[in-house]
Amino acid sequence: MNKKILVVDNDRFMLELMTNVLEKEGHEVLTAKDGISALDILGTYVPDVMFIDLIMPNIGGKTLCRIIRKMPEFKNLYVIILSAIAAEEEGDFTEIGADLCIAKGPLEEMARHVLYAMDQSDQKTSPHLPRAALGQESLRSREITRELLSVKRHFEVVLEGMSEGILEITPEAKIVYANPAAFSLAGIPEEELLGSNFIDLFSSPDRLKMEDLLDRGLSGEQTIPLDSPVTLNDRQVSLHFQPLKDNENKAVVILNDVTDQKRMEAQLLQSQKMEAAGSLAGGIAHDFNNLLMAIQGNVSLTLFGMNPSHPNYERLKSIEKQVQSGSKLTAQLLGYARKGKYEVRPIDLNRLVKEIAYTFGRARKEITIHRGLAEDLFPIVADQGQMEQTLLNLFVNAADAMPSGGSLFLKTRNTTHEEMKGRLYAPKPGNYILLTIRDTGTGMDNETKERIFEPFFTTKEMGRGTGLGLASVYGIVKGHGGYIDIDSEKGAGTTFSIYLPATEAEVGAHTAEKEERGEISRGSETLLLIDDEQTIIDVGTKMMEVLGYQVYVAKSGKEAIDVYKANRDRIDMVILDMIMPDMGGGETYDRLKEINPDIKVLLSSGYSINGQANEILERGCDGFIQKPFNMKDLSRKLREILDRRKG
Repeated sequence: MNKKILVVDNDRFMLELMTNVLEKEGHEVLTAKDGISALDILGTYVPDVMFIDLIMPNIGGKTLCRIIRKMPEFKNLYVIILSAIAAEEEGDFTEIGADLCIAKGPLEEMARHVLYAMDQSDQKTSPHLPRAALGQESLRSREITRELLSVKRHFEVVLEGMSEGILEITPEAKIVYANPAAFSLAGIPEEELLGSNFIDLFSSPDRLKMEDLLDRGLSGEQTIPLDSPVTLNDRQVSLHFQPLKDNENKAVVILNDVTDQKRMEAQLLQSQKMEAAGSLAGGIAHDFNNLLMAIQGNVSLTLFGMNPSHPNYERLKSIEKQVQSGSKLTAQLLGYARKGKYEVRPIDLNRLVKEIAYTFGRARKEITIHRGLAEDLFPIVADQGQMEQTLLNLFVNAADAMPSGGSLFLKTRNTTHEEMKGRLYAPKPGNYILLTIRDTGTGMDNETKERIFEPFFTTKEMGRGTGLGLASVYGIVKGHGGYIDIDSEKGAGTTFSIYLPATEAEVGAHTAEKEERGEISRGSETLLLIDDEQTIIDVGTKMMEVLGYQVYVAKSGKEAIDVYKANRDRIDMVILDMIMPDMGGGETYDRLKEINPDIKVLLSSGYSINGQANEILERGCDGFIQKPFNMKDLSRKLREILDRRKG
């Protein structure tokens, strides 16, 4: 029975010999000089029998066998290995998909084995008894061949163990070799990757970049560096192109997966950007609070003693409310800048979640709230007001993403740093609580996700958002030593995951804060007001004088030291600004403390109590008041410190 036969061998003499032997028997014979040529032929030709040499360029015999056996159209193809090193190759050739193996040797004997193999190809259902290579008994021992095979296996092990992807390509950009790392990077199995076009692995515009690289690569090495990687199978890779110095003009391409490295760099840049934005936001909030202080102070002075029936009374009260609104905006900026923590104590986060969710749910009845709160949740050490602000901002953000209503899922549970592995940040060891807030809203794309925590960034319409809500959430969480992750897809909702350090301290009894009321308290003591802003000096002096106090002023730390030294016996208390040029509030406080260890000092700042102010308080400072403050706030704080010291 005549058969269609394909012979694959890089030896031209062997191809001619096999063609003559087989055509004399009436068979149709096609030949291929290497594995890649064989695959091209198999694209349009289905042979009955294939003879394959083991050692060939452009896809070797073993790999070619494995590729063929994974192609359904060749499941009945009879595959015969015809190799000069068959006698030295270890292992069972059937494991690579061959049906029979013939060792190249004396021509007459080899031809006899070839014809025997053709007879065996008719026995489709009978077992293939020969497991060793036919004809190897007549071969002499070839120690050199064995040594070369040992070296070959060594390099194969090295290449297969490399983390970099290694590809060998022809001048036509056909892939003829790939190590396991390259298969993994490309996400394409061996039988599909080998023989395919290297450029087709990429999409535009990277494909154009690859074409240009190959055009230039014929003249020498070419590199796609780390700072401008290409995308391969959704991974970012740098690439080195090395022409091989042989007569076939092939090349080796080394692929290095830099996805995680680029992600880490992006995370670092984002973190640095957020830190820089935080410093800017904090500075803006501080300066803005100083401006609000001047407005609030003058409003307080004008309102002081004014009859409520006065035609300007309500206008002034309205201005005061606007100052308070402005102060809330700066509070969010300070939250983002991590300069807004006021009173830190152990709290039960579950209680806050329930309270804020209940209040929010009554106002936004189109939102269905689902709670799954762990009963054994660890306490956290936090500022309650800031935690409330965080929850409210996240709830409002979720509601804005569900304009027609939807569901809000709130969950808490205990966790540890061990469960937080695989993140781009390295959490400090210990116990944490995890709060997840998931909505069924519109979700967001990657570009929005990357910017969602930036101050002043908003996707809302003009006038509907300040871009400070989520920025303050980020700052507050970071300021409490926590971490925040976001998972969102366009049209698939958003999930915020917040990790906060747990504490073993017990939560104290919860008492609702009471608004302090009462008349403005007066005094007659002598005060030293220290501030570098002339407007604050002016309005602060007038407010204190109206309250009955005598006032000295200083516009710098150095001037304050001189004034206090000259009037130490007359000055009962110092009101000290935190942020001043040359000599800041901290250094000024320490210098004043050296002069008089019993000095009474009230810190005042456009920043909050967090950070440097808290450090000064821990060194013995008597109190803190944040700008902008009104006449009642100031009078109460002054009397609190002066009277406490008297007591």
